[in-house]
Amino acid sequence: MTKILLTGVTGQVGWELQRTLMTLGEVIPTGREVLSPNLRMDLSQPDTIRHVIREVQPDLIINAAAYTAVDRAESEPELAMAVNGTAPGVIAKEAKLIGAGIIHYSTDYVFNGTQATPYTEQDQPDPQNIYGKTKLAGEIAIQAVDVPHLILRTSWVYGLRGKNFLLTMLKLAHEREELKVVNDQVGSPTWSRMIAESTAQILSQGIHEINSFLSSNGGIYHLTATGQTSWYGFAKAIFELDPNSSQQKLKKLLGIPSEQYPTPVKRPAYSSLNTHKVSSIFGLTLPSWKRNLELTLS
Repeated sequence: MTKILLTGVTGQVGWELQRTLMTLGEVIPTGREVLSPNLRMDLSQPDTIRHVIREVQPDLIINAAAYTAVDRAESEPELAMAVNGTAPGVIAKEAKLIGAGIIHYSTDYVFNGTQATPYTEQDQPDPQNIYGKTKLAGEIAIQAVDVPHLILRTSWVYGLRGKNFLLTMLKLAHEREELKVVNDQVGSPTWSRMIAESTAQILSQGIHEINSFLSSNGGIYHLTATGQTSWYGFAKAIFELDPNSSQQKLKKLLGIPSEQYPTPVKRPAYSSLNTHKVSSIFGLTLPSWKRNLELTLS
């Protein structure tokens, strides 16, 4: 049975992966909050990464852990870089030592947001904030090691756990009568479960010869829901599909430009990703962001 070491199991994607991957092999969860002290891994502490990987000796390492606080990263650049930029390189080097493969998740924020059409894997990254720069550093660190890998870039991740835009909007709609949401940033909201299920579909095609499979099909892929919308459009759809909409206090939703909603960090104005490559190589049929949202809230 393929031994899969999974990081970030308490995060949105990691939580879904732990359940989705069960049919593909033995999933061994690791992170800062796992029950077994021998399996505790803190990505800001490289020695814990090395210890766990050498202890488990996995066939595949799936790194779903990340520093995701985009605004706070501006004031904690060293920690963000340790987790997002340095740790993936450490994982890659350890994987190479034991002959394991890697799947790693990255972000649309590696791009500058100036395009008007979805970014492809061939487009040049140009991150505009610390979070994006650290995630790009992680990609580069993995690519610098000769190890079989997939890097899956996703975007606007949400789910029914943790902290995300969906849960924030649902909460505010039941507390406030008026909300203002940015309408000039465009991307593809992506359900964490879709990411996990798509990852499992990819792995099912080569799980028994994982290194050969990743070596033949490795590299960077864009994995998001299809279609695009603004944060305002996403919020509007959330409120319409809210199963408890009759209890909402919200009466007015206003779309505003980014300059009227200042944040500590600059975000891409446009960060939709082209998913043709992952669909064609692995035969995936990716749902639209709206269909994803309907399934999440049904």
